[in-house]
Amino acid sequence: MPLLLALLLASTLSAQTKPLPKLTVSENRRFLMTTEGKPFFYLADTAWELFHRLDRKQAVEYLTKRASQGYTAIQAVALAELDGITDPNPNGHLPFVNEDPAKPVEAYWQHIDYIINQANARGLYIALLPTWGRWVNNTGRGDRSILTPSNAQAYGEFLGRRYARKGIIWILGGDRTPTDFEPTWRALAKGIAIGVSGKEDYDALLMSFHPRGAETSSTWFHTAPWLDFNMHQTGHGLAEKVMSWDRIAKDYAREPIKPVLDGEPLYEDHPLAFRARDYGYSFDAHIRQRAYWSVFSGSCGHTYGNHSVWQMYAPNRKPVNGPLFYWDEAIHRPGAAQMQHLRRLIESRPYFSRIPDQTLIVDALTGADHIVATRGEGYAFIYSPQGRRFTVHLTKLKGNQIKPTWFNPRTGTQTPQSPIPNEGAREFTPPSEGFGSDWVLILDIQN
Repeated sequence: MPLLLALLLASTLSAQTKPLPKLTVSENRRFLMTTEGKPFFYLADTAWELFHRLDRKQAVEYLTKRASQGYTAIQAVALAELDGITDPNPNGHLPFVNEDPAKPVEAYWQHIDYIINQANARGLYIALLPTWGRWVNNTGRGDRSILTPSNAQAYGEFLGRRYARKGIIWILGGDRTPTDFEPTWRALAKGIAIGVSGKEDYDALLMSFHPRGAETSSTWFHTAPWLDFNMHQTGHGLAEKVMSWDRIAKDYAREPIKPVLDGEPLYEDHPLAFRARDYGYSFDAHIRQRAYWSVFSGSCGHTYGNHSVWQMYAPNRKPVNGPLFYWDEAIHRPGAAQMQHLRRLIESRPYFSRIPDQTLIVDALTGADHIVATRGEGYAFIYSPQGRRFTVHLTKLKGNQIKPTWFNPRTGTQTPQSPIPNEGAREFTPPSEGFGSDWVLILDIQN
């Protein structure tokens, strides 16, 4: 298809698509949902450099692929990490005149407008970072305070007005510790709210904060009126050291209650613990583990990432930490496609009643073998990351009979088993064992 025709069709698609539903926090404060009360499972891809490095044709290719894989959100940055202030976008435009946030370059923002429209047209929300943290923190190593307490509110108002009617989830932060810079982030949040609604009304939008590795937004902003849900960056380390399930569980237990999710776990094809020579690279099995550990421990969704895709690595681009593929190859990697199976599993049972419950498991394994359980009205899910057998306290589930099913996280296929009586503790042995042979046991309660 000629490029001009493709762009025309894409533009028409955007114009004909209804706005995405507004999002909010569920009544029990554990999940995200539409304002009409429908569940919203936050399944995001990490595309930090999307606006900065992809042209319109490439962006449409990328968004179309992720939409087909069942994603619901795309995490992208307006003022990008990789020299986004001084390195022009594919059209040759910078975001500001003379690095002044009060002087936006309209052509730069029209490029972002286009990509947001194309994402929304495909059912994808943009989890929009107004800036990477390096343009707030003034801590050296290339970090500079382009945004300050004196100009952040005005910049936020500019963004809020521009995207008030778009499918946007607002994410402040960007891989930096906010200590000593909290006033800038608060001013930015206030400005966005005013831009969206005309007043400081945080109920009119959905907002979180992306922290540095091994950190959580709750440390600084848990009680902030603009922080609707907590976000972690559990990072790219080894499972037994990261223990992402424990980090999620701690925020899940905080008061006041707020939803929590992992906004940056281990990327697919990333050097494990940043030490490829010692540990090699991650692959889909690692990625599935992080996802199921997180969601079964209480997350309201999950973020996938690929090490080549976040930086949109391409020929003639300077690589960051040894990417293995170009971005347009990496979008087809197996871990990216497997995340939709988790979403469909979670959406297949009563949604808002789901809670984490480790008491279902007798002597749960931990470390890389960590077995994790979650349950809701009429069901329970138990994840074994390496197919190790485990024992379940069945009587913690109400009902006379239970229908077990083995769920394969690699394919999404299910293998039903014969019903069993709900009696005492029972051992279950997954269909296969070993690294990469992860399984979910579904227990449906039958009265």
